[in-house]
Amino acid sequence: MKIEHLPTTEVVPYDRNSRTHSAWQIAQIAASIEEFGFTNPILIGGDGIIIAGHGRLAAAQQLGLETVPVIRLAHLTPAQQRALVPGPPG
Repeated sequence: MKIEHLPTTEVVPYDRNSRTHSAWQIAQIAASIEEFGFTNPILIGGDGIIIAGHGRLAAAQQLGLETVPVIRLAHLTPAQQRALVPGPPG
């Protein structure tokens, strides 16, 4: 796997993502990124749409980061991408 660094504007949220993050959760993720750096890249499909990492993207945007680390899973079919998108917590 290869880690790429893409502009935050090129990483597209999945419009049917059922998981939401509260402002508090985004702040916690942002604090973690500030202290430890990006330890978990955002997963995207070949089309640039997020499979996992919506909260990390929101935190990066809150911090004013221009780029984020991503792993592009271009080999997945659209059905496989949807299957990997996390559902709501709990």
